[in-house]
Amino acid sequence: MSDNRTDDHARVQEFFAARASDWDARFPDDGPAFDAAVASLELRPGSRVLDAGCGTGRALPALRRAVGPSGVLVGVDLTPEMLAAAVRAGRGREGQLLLADVGRLPLRTESLDAVFGAGLISHLPRPTENLRELARVVQPGGLLALFHPIGRAALAARHGRQITPDDQRAEPNLRPLLAGSGWELTSYTDEDTRFLALARRTG
Repeated sequence: MSDNRTDDHARVQEFFAARASDWDARFPDDGPAFDAAVASLELRPGSRVLDAGCGTGRALPALRRAVGPSGVLVGVDLTPEMLAAAVRAGRGREGQLLLADVGRLPLRTESLDAVFGAGLISHLPRPTENLRELARVVQPGGLLALFHPIGRAALAARHGRQITPDDQRAEPNLRPLLAGSGWELTSYTDEDTRFLALARRTG
């Protein structure tokens, strides 16, 4: 059986490459939601954080404010066009931007304190494997924030759909998914104005 990783990557890259140039303009009011989600991680100055699937880097300014000038901030994305848009927006100054797959991170084991993932989980082709890779680079007790600036129902409605029971972001599905990937779900919020699941690295 062949590995479909290349096909998975191509689909994600095609989707986001076509939307990169006007991504920020489509969602101009998301800033406060990003700020609140970053604040929920309670990061300290000097913390080391990964923005996984950073896109155009909308979380990077808030993350930089949280970790301060001594903190380490890395943004990783699979789509060159999204990273280029982040640079054009001036967000490349906030941290190091890497073109990489969150399933194969070029980062040392247990080298980070936290991971922030905005809109990430619905685009992971192998959720258990990918979340396990995120756990690998975070020290035990470190945090993961899975965030979206609107909740599941509002997002489904935006796309003309309804929530289905197999939605992996539903708490009954997400909790065991995280548990099987090295994380323990500690907080879950799904309301019209935001989706935010917080988890702690076990072990």
